[in-house]
Amino acid sequence: MKRIALSTLPLLAANVARPNYDVGALGIGIVHLGLGAFHRAHQAVYTDDAIALSGDDWGICGVSLKSSTARDQLAAQDNLYSVREVTGGADRWRVIGAIRESLFAGDQLSAIIARIAQAETHIVSLTVTEKGYCADIAKREPLWTHPDIAHDLERVDQPISALGVLVAGLYERFRKRGAPMTILCCDNLPDNGGVLQALVHSFAARVHAQMLPWLRDNVAFPSSMVDRIVPATKNHDVSDSEAALGLRDEGVVRAEPFSQWVIEDKFLTPRPDWHRVGVQFVNDVAPFEAMKLRLLNGAHSLLAYSGALEGIDTIAETVARPAFRAAALGLMRESATSLDPVEGVDIERYQAQLLERFANAALGHRTWQVATDGSQKLPQRLVAPAAVRLARGQGSPFAAYAIAAWIVYLFERNFRGVTHTVADARAPHFSGLRELLPDDLQAFAAAVLDDEQVFAAVGKTPSFREQVLRNVALIGSDGTEFAAQQVDSPRF
Repeated sequence: MKRIALSTLPLLAANVARPNYDVGALGIGIVHLGLGAFHRAHQAVYTDDAIALSGDDWGICGVSLKSSTARDQLAAQDNLYSVREVTGGADRWRVIGAIRESLFAGDQLSAIIARIAQAETHIVSLTVTEKGYCADIAKREPLWTHPDIAHDLERVDQPISALGVLVAGLYERFRKRGAPMTILCCDNLPDNGGVLQALVHSFAARVHAQMLPWLRDNVAFPSSMVDRIVPATKNHDVSDSEAALGLRDEGVVRAEPFSQWVIEDKFLTPRPDWHRVGVQFVNDVAPFEAMKLRLLNGAHSLLAYSGALEGIDTIAETVARPAFRAAALGLMRESATSLDPVEGVDIERYQAQLLERFANAALGHRTWQVATDGSQKLPQRLVAPAAVRLARGQGSPFAAYAIAAWIVYLFERNFRGVTHTVADARAPHFSGLRELLPDDLQAFAAAVLDDEQVFAAVGKTPSFREQVLRNVALIGSDGTEFAAQQVDSPRF
């Protein structure tokens, strides 16, 4: 079957939404680092809507940093692709035209740097995941000994990290006396704009110190909060595209119906008319960020580790079990007490909506996918709200349970003796601990709790530490489903 492309768009099934603008004539105004499924199902969709409504040259140059897969998929299709919105009923398909160029840093680095430096580029946005910043997020400092960062310090003109590529592009823009720019971080980090600004300035100070005054005056780093559940694309999505579109789409992505984007109103450049297509611009993103990280992402992590340790394949299957649904809701209610009020949000209704979204079985969101890189995710999802409650003299039994589930997951063996593999940015460190303590889960848990990079002082707080270790023992002997039912019992 023919692939989707500009030349084959007239063959697209009549019931499939498509761009109502001249895709081929669209100029590029945004560079996006991290051309994964999330960007294609989120920021690119909002941008497609804005272009359709208002026009202007806001096409996206999408950049893959570590793999050529997305570039290869999209470039062969004139960068067109579809979003499959899965609801449990009839799926909705839509073709997106906003991405006008796709590049891979491995063999197109000079083109990426040049694109960032071009006067027509006003915004660089990022979705590279928490680990993609190669940084100590709490300290807002690059991990100078990280292999990618160390490489980029030595080979400034041939960077491989997101930070190195971004700074190289900014330096080329500075060298050309370029116009101001806005850098928009869209990853799940608190104060993500402030964090990225600190990282860029720190890295630039090492490699291009002369650029710092220009950076301070000409580059804005607004924070943002993004929300849409976007599971990994499945093989059958590609084959299903043939029936749905009448064309084959190798770049299809699947997503839930819900989508939200909140951005700090702090731009130094023009921007698409995102505000006209549902994006909220606010003075302070922090309350929205904290709510999403601690309630949605925190409960997502709890469900992921709980389900994975019981051999459950998806988040929907996990939340269907009463013990895990109750634990997820308990964690959200617990963490909600650590939040400042969020304007316009009914927090109890928000929690109920999250449970409904988690229960969308059509998404097929795998527990192992959500469980990746816990060492990078848990500090803001689970540790931060627990720290707030501890400072008030309050316990956090549900956070303690969720953290215990993560620790047992790190041990790579569940209570039935079934083994699994952990995907984590710090996997070698945890593997080393496990090799030292191969048969002592409690000692392993104690060592993990001592890790200040994840827990700061919280892991050494006696009351919280005791709660976590009790849960570790229960999960290790009887599993997460049994342990989850005990969380609200008097002994905790």
